[in-house]
Amino acid sequence: MSIYEITLLIHVLLFCYWIGADVGVFYSSKFVVDSTLSQETRLTAAKIMLGCDLLPRICMSLMLTVGGVLSHYLGIEHPMWQMIGIILLGPVWLTLVLVLHFKHNASFIPKLTAIDFYFRWIMIIGIIASCIYAYTTGRLDAAPWLIIKLLGFAFLIFCGLMIRVNLKGFVSTYIKLFSNSQTDEDNKLMVISLNKVKPWVITIWVVLIFEAAIGIAKPMF
Repeated sequence: MSIYEITLLIHVLLFCYWIGADVGVFYSSKFVVDSTLSQETRLTAAKIMLGCDLLPRICMSLMLTVGGVLSHYLGIEHPMWQMIGIILLGPVWLTLVLVLHFKHNASFIPKLTAIDFYFRWIMIIGIIASCIYAYTTGRLDAAPWLIIKLLGFAFLIFCGLMIRVNLKGFVSTYIKLFSNSQTDEDNKLMVISLNKVKPWVITIWVVLIFEAAIGIAKPMF
């Protein structure tokens, strides 16, 4: 297999594991908020949910790097500094994701969580700005569909941020599950919080499928 074919395979796998694991997170979450289940069952479901949730985060962190390398093989020229940035973005973002997941009890996690939050906003702004630049200068005239895919990815990051914002009620009660100290109000708050994020989760699935369709069709606008 050529480097292009290997990169394309990785790209496809990232898409599959992203949407596949996200469905697993969505399904297992309903058992976490089910107050009729035992504490042990709910904690087991939560463990499965959090384990599955790591995969979409990994896939998102690597997607831009893999997509940038693919665009190179499709004939899109990148300045050396830009190509270095594209290649480094994936490992740096992935490291951030893994540290936040596996070192969640560390003292520096609140600060790192804030850095991650603003980093994602910077990514959204940066992607939109690069798309505007590419459109106005004609840089992607040979593959204008890439602009749609990039804007779609920026929107996916935004959806993830909205999930994080609306999941605060869920997280606060999830912590209480360990000591079995949650009240009926806490359980209701968990359900309300989860219902708030459902539209964003489903939107992510729709956008991912749309992104895949654009990548296959490669429409020339």
